[in-house]
Amino acid sequence: MDELLAFRQEVRAWLEAYCPPEMRVPMSGDDDITWGGRNMAFKSEAQRTWLQRMAEKGWTVPEWPTEYGGGGLSREQAKVLRQEMASLGCRVPLQSFGIWMLGPALLKYGSEEQKREHLPPIARGEIRWCQGYSEPNAGSDLASLQTRAEDRGDHFIVNGQKVWTSYADKADWIFCLVRTDPTASKHTGISFVLFDMATPGVSTRPITLISGKSPFCETFFDDVRVEKRNLVGEPNGGWTIAKYLLTHERDMIGAMGEVAAPPRLGQFAAQSIGLDDNGKLDEPVLRADIARFEIDEVAFRLLLERSGDLARQGKVHPAFSSVLKFYGAELNKRRYELLMAAGGSTALEWEGERSGEGDIAREWLRAKANSIEGGTSEVQLNVISKRILGLPGA
Repeated sequence: MDELLAFRQEVRAWLEAYCPPEMRVPMSGDDDITWGGRNMAFKSEAQRTWLQRMAEKGWTVPEWPTEYGGGGLSREQAKVLRQEMASLGCRVPLQSFGIWMLGPALLKYGSEEQKREHLPPIARGEIRWCQGYSEPNAGSDLASLQTRAEDRGDHFIVNGQKVWTSYADKADWIFCLVRTDPTASKHTGISFVLFDMATPGVSTRPITLISGKSPFCETFFDDVRVEKRNLVGEPNGGWTIAKYLLTHERDMIGAMGEVAAPPRLGQFAAQSIGLDDNGKLDEPVLRADIARFEIDEVAFRLLLERSGDLARQGKVHPAFSSVLKFYGAELNKRRYELLMAAGGSTALEWEGERSGEGDIAREWLRAKANSIEGGTSEVQLNVISKRILGLPGA
């Protein structure tokens, strides 16, 4: 404990000295998020500096091994780092599908060459990744995917289409599921490959959502050459990797409301509705709804911490990510329903002269997709019923 206390003091001193003041205020828009990548346009020099300093410490991925660009911290030390960053209001220096999804998969299944090639650039925010999983006829039934990879000796030729590819138009590389054996059963003929989005034959087309904002794209592959060295794991063994990666994706989606939370509900409601003579929200039913939500939010945040601790010890149930994904998605939808209720007709504004006007309405509509992406809530409940509760016929 003395060592951990000393580490906490060291972390706080470093953060106070090196986190720019501009990086200690809440984010005000999408351009405050640091996604990294070849074409990252930094909003400010402070944003660039904060990423660089944290990457040099290995604290963009604090628990990754140091040889792959990480900080080499223990789970207890990483928790201390998160706590101290939260205490000082420090922004997350880098958000990345490479960190949340691909990185854990490469650490477990990648070759040493693949780890050394891809993990350090992820940690430094130099390469931005997207995920090539869903297809027009392979959503919840992902194993039905038809994007094919034809073996040409030292490389594959990939043809097919993906859909709902988040930020494909901004990504540098893609981790992609392809069918390498069309004669095998649908789960056993799939491989997991990596390739550059600038490869000839790769094209993307944005998908517009009802919210007016969308990260999603259709992605097309026409005779795309993929070198065999970019095959992760064994040929036709991609489904095992895909399932492992999905647990991390579901953790990410479940936690999304905590990673980029909107204004505090109580504060927003007080500003919108006003307070009564006792200093309480002047709408008792909504006040009770917000109280219930905030209690559930705290409980869920503690559950995320506990799940992370168990996962690092290898003690978490393999299907527990479905619990986090289901509850986190539904909780985030509740958050925006309450924000809309608190904002009243003002929250329905779509455009405005002031920065941020229309964001609540747009995010409320966007949140509807939380219970679809990464596996629908219905699918998660089936997984929970079958694999965790052991219910018959589930």
